[in-house]
Amino acid sequence: MKSISGKQEELANLLVRARRNVSQFSLPDDLVPDTALEAYAVNQTVAERLGWEPLGWKIAGTTDAVRGKLQLDGPIYGRTFRRFACASPAHFKAAELLDPLIECEFFVTLAHDLPPRDAPWTFPETIEAIAEVHAGIEVAECRYPRKALPPLPGILADGSASGRYVFGDRIETWREGLASVPVRLEVDGALRREGVGADVMGDPLRPLWWLAEQRRQWGDGLRAGETISTGSMTGMLPIRAGQHVRARFGDVATIEITIDL
Repeated sequence: MKSISGKQEELANLLVRARRNVSQFSLPDDLVPDTALEAYAVNQTVAERLGWEPLGWKIAGTTDAVRGKLQLDGPIYGRTFRRFACASPAHFKAAELLDPLIECEFFVTLAHDLPPRDAPWTFPETIEAIAEVHAGIEVAECRYPRKALPPLPGILADGSASGRYVFGDRIETWREGLASVPVRLEVDGALRREGVGADVMGDPLRPLWWLAEQRRQWGDGLRAGETISTGSMTGMLPIRAGQHVRARFGDVATIEITIDL
């Protein structure tokens, strides 16, 4: 584990408390990590102190539109937790969600480790480590109020707003390619967003390769059984109490979520 400073310890404690209490707080300027490296170290500390069973990782900022909106130079990532994974159709209570955002993604689960090593991973090696791919929706949440978001390192420390993960159907034909799979996001029966697999770095499996390299360089790699959400093809859509969400992944999968009052 990479060491953290006293300031980062304080931020980690605040984030642990917010995760456990399902609450938000305004991040003081003097607690914002100075670098992305420091922020990711805080995120690791938070996960270790929570002690929750890991699900895997989320990746964000994988489309030009999202990077532009968030003013990112490249993708970002964060840890996810198995207690927040469920199958479609899903129901969530509005009072238990923190400024939720709907993101339509592919969920990739690994069959084999991608451990740290000296040589970079190749894209084919990364593909061979995959066990299965599901259509998915992340209900992203942030421990900071949407109206008072801190600079990016503060968000990275919070796992890049990792939230809840709704698994749709397994995509049996994923090896034939996912770039051409269209995605339509509907709210209360009305089309709100559209996208296609190729919107995500040209191929929605490329973010997995990117993350494998990030974690190789960090020194711990990726592990068999972890699920990685590879980035939204439909941007970030706010959702409110009483609304019903349906995402259609071409003719291969449908995911439904209801936000109960």
